[in-house]
Parts: sequence; structure tokens; C-alpha cells
Amino acid sequence: MQRSELFQLFTPEALALLGSIGDLDAKADVVKLVSALRAEGYAPGLVAAVLTQAKLRRRARKKFGDFTDGMLFTEDGLEQASRLQAAALHAGRFRGAGIKQVADLGCGLGAESMAMGAIELNVRAFEIDEITAALAVFNLGAFDNVEVEQADITTLDLSKFEALFFDPARRELDGKGERAARKFDPSQFSPNFDWVLEQARTKPSGIKLGPGHPHEAIAQDAEAQWLSIDGDLVELALWFGEVKRPKVARAATVVNSTGRHEIVSDVFESESAEVGAIKNFIYEPDNAVVRSHLIADLARQVDATLISKEIAYLTSDSEIDSPMMRGFRVIDEMAFDRKKLKAYLRDRNIGTLEIKKRGVDVVPEQLRKELNLKGEIAATLILTRVGDDHRALLAEAL
Repeated sequence: MQRSELFQLFTPEALALLGSIGDLDAKADVVKLVSALRAEGYAPGLVAAVLTQAKLRRRARKKFGDFTDGMLFTEDGLEQASRLQAAALHAGRFRGAGIKQVADLGCGLGAESMAMGAIELNVRAFEIDEITAALAVFNLGAFDNVEVEQADITTLDLSKFEALFFDPARRELDGKGERAARKFDPSQFSPNFDWVLEQARTKPSGIKLGPGHPHEAIAQDAEAQWLSIDGDLVELALWFGEVKRPKVARAATVVNSTGRHEIVSDVFESESAEVGAIKNFIYEPDNAVVRSHLIADLARQVDATLISKEIAYLTSDSEIDSPMMRGFRVIDEMAFDRKKLKAYLRDRNIGTLEIKKRGVDVVPEQLRKELNLKGEIAATLILTRVGDDHRALLAEAL
């Protein structure tokens, strides 16, 4: 977003128009809408700024729900923003530790500050980017207990804050102010990840990171918590000091329609689980379990075995109901041969096929085209590796 677009948005006319348009549906005839708004006398720049926000609001609703209607966004800020469910868990950490004041360092569009402010924590929010900081001021305007300031957090005296929350930038803008490339090397984060760790160790602190953050770069004096919401693995958070739970080194937290569920371990690496043959049921652990390397802990908890040491599928003779994994009844098992598989599925009148794979170099969309399915029955195909063999399992979801 450019400064000129920001100024266009911060007017009663623009905000009223944005409210009247609502979320811009992906299938909307934008050309027709632009022509209609221009005919009503709206300036081209204002129309462009408002329609961009309408598109972003449609995408933001998954993260912010009804709060979306009172917010403004940038493309990059929305990509990195926490879902409010995740932000609420972050805020709860601090309140649970009896903390009253938090510095939100790299506040972006303000999701964390919003959640903290809603539970009456006093928040000082800082954002280095001028436009993003201005939008955070707008988004957080309803909270008297939240102050937003544009600042480089590496220049601040962090000793004056009771607790700290970091969200280091993991993207780099392309120079046009909108699109950004992901950064996977922690040394390239902004601020530098080593500096963030050094500050976080000084007081109760949380650090939000991408869920693919390398394990070797995880501080072993922190609690590492991977969070999945409604099946999407959304983040890794590191917790230090009083907001770190005693005897928890790693946690896989799953939030879904049935509530919040968790597996924790007091060690950084778990012992391997038992490996066994594929049985009547196969289970796909949630990605939070997979990424946290807590599969062995889950296997022991539900009395299941791994199908292969390096493959994240569990198996059991019994049907297991667990929010930490998705289960399938195995109907048939065979060697993975594309030609034979095509004939097998045709003979069984299968026309709708969910394809899941681990340890097999297959692009599901391409394979589905190759199989040319025309039947009437729906099924799940699980492609996996067992030892040196590639296996195909026909299954039905539990």
C-alpha cells in the first residue's frame, strides 16, 4: 500500500463506501462495479483503494471474524497476522501468569494487541513500517489500554516493560509495498532472530514464528508450541520465563470445533515409537503433532504403531477416536502401480477420490487426471512408503 492510498482510505467517504460494499466476492464483476462507482462520482483513486480493502476483508474474515468489519489491511500484513483464536491463546498466556503490561514488538496490523487489550492487559505496540503502524492505530482505536507507536524495536529500552511479545518479520517486500517473499533463514528475520532470543530470555516473553521454523534453531530453554486451528498448522510459538509452562519442552496444540486439545513432552526429542505392519485402521496425525515430532508420544498414548520409522502414519487394529488425528478404515492394500491402480478403481466404480500421500513422489492432482475416474463411489487413496516399498491403500474416512 502506498501513502496516497492510505490517505484515500482515512476519510469518512471511503469508510462509508467500504461499509456499503462489504466483502468483495471473488466472483464479483469488478469492472462493472468500478464503472458504477465512477458513474456515481467517486474518484478513481478512492475506488481502487476501497475495492482493494473489500477484497482483503473477504480474505481476512477467516482470521478476524466479525472484527474484520472495523479493520483495514495490507496484503503482507494480512498474510503474517495471527488468527484471533491464536492471538487469544497468546494473550491468555500473559494473563495466566499474572502479567499486567506487555510490549507487542512488531505488532503488524494489531491482532495480538487486540486480543491482549480485550482482556484488559495494558499494551504498548510498536511497528517499524509507517503504513502498517497507521493501520494498527486505526484497527486498535477502540482500546484505551493499547498505545501504538512507529518505532524500530531494536532502539527501544525493553527493560521498562513487564513482558514482551515478538513477531519478527519473516517476509521482505518486493519494493512496491504489497507482495512479499518469505524468509526461511532465521538470521534474515527482522529483527535478527539471535537478537530476539537474547531479549526474550530477559523476562516473560513469547516469540511467534512460522510453523516450519527449523528444529535446530529452536532454543531448548524455551517451551516450543506448535498450533493447529481447524486443520491448518498456523504457527510455532516459543515461550520464556513465567509464561513458559513447567516441565513442558514441546507441545502440539489442536483447536477445532470440539475445543482445545494438546500433547506435551518434557524433553526436546522423544524416543521412537514401535513400528508395525499396516492393520485395519490407519491414522493421519494433525500437522501440529507431525511438526513437533510428537508422533511417538501420540502413538503410545493411543496404543498405535508407526507403519514406517520415517513416515507419519499410525496404524491399529482398533478404531480410535482422537482429535489429534484423522482415521481411515483400510479396505484394501496393494503395491503402488499406476496402471493396475487405474484398472482397480475402474472395476470398483470409484469416481471421487481423495488422494493422500507421504513418502511417495506423487502430485495428487496429476495422478487424479491419469486415473481418469468415472465411477459413482467416493473413496480415499493413501499412498505411502513402507520400508523400501511404495504401497497404495484404498480406505474410507471414519
